[in-house]
Amino acid sequence: RGSDLPTTAAPSPQEFCDAFTRAAASAGSVLCITVSRRFSTSHDSAALGAGMARELVPGLSVSVLDSGSAAGGEGLVALAALRSAGSGAGFDQVDLAARAAASAVRLVAYVDTLHYLWKGGRVPGIAHAGASLLSVRPIFELADGRVRRRMPARSVRAARRRLVEMVRKGAAGKPFAACVMHAAAPDAALGVEADLSSVPGCQETYVTEFSAVMSAHIGPGAMGIAYAPAQLVGGVGAG
Repeated sequence: RGSDLPTTAAPSPQEFCDAFTRAAASAGSVLCITVSRRFSTSHDSAALGAGMARELVPGLSVSVLDSGSAAGGEGLVALAALRSAGSGAGFDQVDLAARAAASAVRLVAYVDTLHYLWKGGRVPGIAHAGASLLSVRPIFELADGRVRRRMPARSVRAARRRLVEMVRKGAAGKPFAACVMHAAAPDAALGVEADLSSVPGCQETYVTEFSAVMSAHIGPGAMGIAYAPAQLVGGVGAG
């Protein structure tokens, strides 16, 4: 509601170093999963912080993994690592589980307006003007760290249907886990989750809000679905 658009910044290498050394108090290995390096300098800061931590704590193993995704997509990668560790796997196996999930996770989303991406310098003014003039909801797909524009929808309802259909095609009937994300649209997110549950292969769903950092860039009303093969996430239907 403020007149000035909030700004965001990646954690510094020192902040990552501090987090790693704190973790070293109870663990000999650290796996750090970051947002795609194409969107933030967080990965580079984490890599520098890891080197600093290794110097401070000899023998500490720190692996920094680029999730190639963001928001719930990054969350599914973290969930794969968590469940692998919880099953008693060693650090190398946990790291491999996270990397396998990162290579397969997909995220589809729409924004209600390009205004916030335009204000943040992430889309040209002409794109913002065109979308506003035509009253369309731009749709994006994120995979392997790359964002691809997909055919926009003329209404919010059509955009939601389009996201579910993109997941249906992407999953191809195979078991998958999914995370529905929203920006100040909880009721709509529950509706998308209900539609998603009827997609063949849907084994596990979560609903969560986009973080403040994400919301600052995409604006209210945005919706997304991150999904990955169930066997890689390690949840229901993975066996």
